[in-house]
Amino acid sequence: MKTLFSATLLFLSIATLEASTKYVPEIVPKKMTVETKKERFFSLVVPSIKRVHSELMKQYYAVRSDIKIGQNRATIEKLKKEYRVTTDKELLLALKPHPQSIVIAQAILESGWATSRFFVKAKNIFGMWSFNKNEPRIAASEKRGGKRTIWLRKFKSIDESVKEYYKLMGSSSAFKKFRQVRYKTKNVNKIIKTLDKYAETGQKYLNQLNTLIRHNDLTKFDG
Repeated sequence: MKTLFSATLLFLSIATLEASTKYVPEIVPKKMTVETKKERFFSLVVPSIKRVHSELMKQYYAVRSDIKIGQNRATIEKLKKEYRVTTDKELLLALKPHPQSIVIAQAILESGWATSRFFVKAKNIFGMWSFNKNEPRIAASEKRGGKRTIWLRKFKSIDESVKEYYKLMGSSSAFKKFRQVRYKTKNVNKIIKTLDKYAETGQKYLNQLNTLIRHNDLTKFDG
């Protein structure tokens, strides 16, 4: 029985490794089936989301503990400046990551299942804009209103893209209500309702997120 269990684990490990090395962000296979498109996305993007979420949870618990016992104040004050907050409570709201199912659904929607030009050329999963001409970035293929060039950030890795997404959600004034709700609950539906400012389509965007989570059983990644 033990040998069979070990063999099963070995098979799963090999299968996971094969899936993770089978695809690369820079190449989108032609004429993919729906199953292949999903397999490619989950092998390329989800491991990064899981890693970053785990790192952020550890940081959140560490900072919460430090605040409670009154230590490492220099680190705490540095983080406050980084996230543009003034109180310990605001910092905790900024640092606590939200459920992975929401992140995965947004990644699917924003990157077109990891097939968008921004993902392929810049590893930009969430369509994050760039307002700094000195940072790595690429221009959108179409001008806003036919006149204004939109720039999007270019990342070195998918992990970096996920980290910057979480930092945006933790620091932007547009997501203040979102941070308050995600701090109080793990209920995915309640949290999603506060993401109406993430996209110009508003409620339609929220409906799309809920549909993606439901149809792809994404809450299984929330533990």
